[in-house]
Amino acid sequence: MSTGSAWGPLLILLLASSLGVMGGVIVVPVLDVMRQELNLSEMGAGLIITSHGLTIAFTSPIAGWMVDRWGLRWPMAGGLILYGLAGGAGLFIDNYTGLIISRVFFGLGTAIVFTISTVAFFTLYQGSARNRMMGWRSSATSLGALVWPLVGGALGGISWNAAFGTYLVAIPIGIATCWLMPDARPSQKRPEGNAFTLLTGYPAICWVYVLLMALAMMSFALAVFLPQRLGQLGVTRPLIVSLYMVAMSSAAIITAMCYSRLRELASYETMLRLSFVAWTAAFLILGVISNPMILVLSPILVGIGQGLGFPAVTVLIGELVPNNLWGRATALSSTLMFLGQFLAPVILGPLASVVSITGVYLTLSAAASLLLLILLVTRISPRRALSAD
Repeated sequence: MSTGSAWGPLLILLLASSLGVMGGVIVVPVLDVMRQELNLSEMGAGLIITSHGLTIAFTSPIAGWMVDRWGLRWPMAGGLILYGLAGGAGLFIDNYTGLIISRVFFGLGTAIVFTISTVAFFTLYQGSARNRMMGWRSSATSLGALVWPLVGGALGGISWNAAFGTYLVAIPIGIATCWLMPDARPSQKRPEGNAFTLLTGYPAICWVYVLLMALAMMSFALAVFLPQRLGQLGVTRPLIVSLYMVAMSSAAIITAMCYSRLRELASYETMLRLSFVAWTAAFLILGVISNPMILVLSPILVGIGQGLGFPAVTVLIGELVPNNLWGRATALSSTLMFLGQFLAPVILGPLASVVSITGVYLTLSAAASLLLLILLVTRISPRRALSAD
């Protein structure tokens, strides 16, 4: 497919990208309400927005196998429909166990959509167009993180169940995919080896995966604990809480829109260093500031960190391996990213009970600064023009 020759597939991919972030942010505005009504612990509440990440971690390799075997169209269409049905099931569920079960199936749909849409960007676009499209994709993701929390927050004013109805939008997108998405495959050459041979054959990708997991954990640390922190400061209305996520998404959209131009001026290392500067400052503010008005600076900085970090690591993964390994490399990235999301409340929840939420944010600021120091003395050098042929 020639770059920019068909708007139909691009529209599907951008819409699917906007849905990827919906997995957790839709529930964030009503998370504290759900925690109180269902009598949940901090970790239990956090698992509602991250439990699907564990499913994604285990099922992403299946999505990679699906795209290698059946191409882009049919697996993506099925994944979108499953995403809508399983996510929308929360409309009718009013108990914790049922919610977690529905989130497991939702995670399978998300794994398919996320993995295959990423492979599609690598497959359908090349060269400088790929950087441009990755910037568009990040903008679409950030726009979704802006729009969908507002929708979820507005519906959450009716009831927390109503917020889950937002997921149903994936169903018509899945139906449209059957007609608009080409039946393309990443490569005609079959991939060889397994995840271990991928990591040993292309060791630079290991460091990229570490950064991806860190970005995922830090993103969800904000989503899990910010509503609770705001609740401690007297900010509890779902719509008001959603505005903090809107501030984050707005910053991420602006940053992502500039990604292609920034990439022309700066290396991947520079982009990632700037990203972790933003993360370090964001968590420092959350750890030391108690004024809700000033705290809005933190999600803005998080948005900047996301807008710089996620596109950089995603493109790096595609450039560090040949195209016949894109499905496998992307599936592994999905596994690690969503495992990081799942582990955020599992690790940070117990830590919060010991050192408080502000203590967690100060710990994360220190961790981000450590990764920044490592980035200052390391170099990631993609191997250009890698090919399966």
